[in-house]
Amino acid sequence: MRRSTPDQTFGHRAVVLLLALSTFGGLFLSASPRIASADALSDAYARQQDLQKLIAKQKAAITALTANQATLSARISSTKQSLSEINANLMTVKTQIVSMVVDVARSQNQVDELVATSARLDAELAEIQSEEAAKQAELDARVALLASRIREAYDTDRTSFLQTMLSSADFTDVLTEVGYHLDFAEQDKLLADQIASDKQVLAVLHQNVELAQQQTTELHQLAADSKARLDAQLKDLNDARASLAALEAETARLLSQQNAAYATLAANKAKLAADLAAQIEAEKKLEALIAKLVAEALAKGGIPSVYNGTFQWPISGRITQEFGCTGFSWEPPLGNCSHFHTGIDIANAMYTPIRAAGPGKVIWAGRSPYSTAWIVIIAHSSRLVSWYAHVDNQAYRPVVQAGQFVAKGQLIAYVGMTGQTTGPHVHWAVQLDGNWVNPRLFLPR
Repeated sequence: MRRSTPDQTFGHRAVVLLLALSTFGGLFLSASPRIASADALSDAYARQQDLQKLIAKQKAAITALTANQATLSARISSTKQSLSEINANLMTVKTQIVSMVVDVARSQNQVDELVATSARLDAELAEIQSEEAAKQAELDARVALLASRIREAYDTDRTSFLQTMLSSADFTDVLTEVGYHLDFAEQDKLLADQIASDKQVLAVLHQNVELAQQQTTELHQLAADSKARLDAQLKDLNDARASLAALEAETARLLSQQNAAYATLAANKAKLAADLAAQIEAEKKLEALIAKLVAEALAKGGIPSVYNGTFQWPISGRITQEFGCTGFSWEPPLGNCSHFHTGIDIANAMYTPIRAAGPGKVIWAGRSPYSTAWIVIIAHSSRLVSWYAHVDNQAYRPVVQAGQFVAKGQLIAYVGMTGQTTGPHVHWAVQLDGNWVNPRLFLPR
């Protein structure tokens, strides 16, 4: 077996020491770092805290954005449902859409801010990675320098250095004794201190890099998801606006036809006044007749005293006139209104099926004895009665008759143009305790 020479043995152990100093020297001497090193470490920690604050702030913003987008989606869905519902209240829908335009703009700003923050974090990540790389290069250079200085000392005084190394009780003694024999002076100790500090700073910088990388990845995905949701919401909103515009245009067309027809009637003011007076008289007589018939039905036990439940729309279509005070001069006066509309006019094509708004007993089905209008009237209780006027009497007469009980949604008649009317529609009216009330009050909220 080949034996190692003393020089070879000493050389091997010296290399071991060099490696030990390169790897562990900083850890041993890091107990009392210099002020400059402490500042660098404090800066790294401060940078980390700032990064964590930015991330926490953005997570809160993301939570708020997600909640806002969820609320907006629900509102858009509700508005689309309203537009598709029977007889959409266009003014209500228009108000909803205006409000949602504001909400979408707010959501757009939040998404833009999220995208901007993603870019800011990208820049932050790049800067931190650059700092980490620079600090790693500094550390490598200092470790190499310290190892070089120890190597030079070993070459200068090999024997005394190795003897000191081999006779020392522990690694601490090695560095202490080396200070006497290898010119391991104050500058070398400072270098070792700096290496230890660099390692601490580098560890924090690396944590910052990992934190920024994780957050930028999440933030980019969240920004993309939020942008996709916003794009879908914008499309839905634009679709709703287009639907509203189409409905408004159709309603305007129907109103224009109606106004033109009544303008013709209004040209002869004397005749209009006479017709209005006759209409008022006919309605009063019919109301009195229906009240008498309802009382008779109640006496026979044919209708309940109280109605429990809600109504449904009798037909779908465009509402050309709502309940209440109106500017249409052909409507009779009522209360404080010079012209009052006692029901809701719903326009649709001729012969559109008309259905009972609720269950009850048919009190009248046919021509009014006091006008040319054909009407179906249903008593839902002793207090609640619904009217369906202008029904057809030619191709499709009413399919129910007085005394018949009907279910909610049951077919009772078809849209027509009987009586004084300018186009096919149903005049849906409701009486409660003999007073005209808005039918909408009985529809589901």
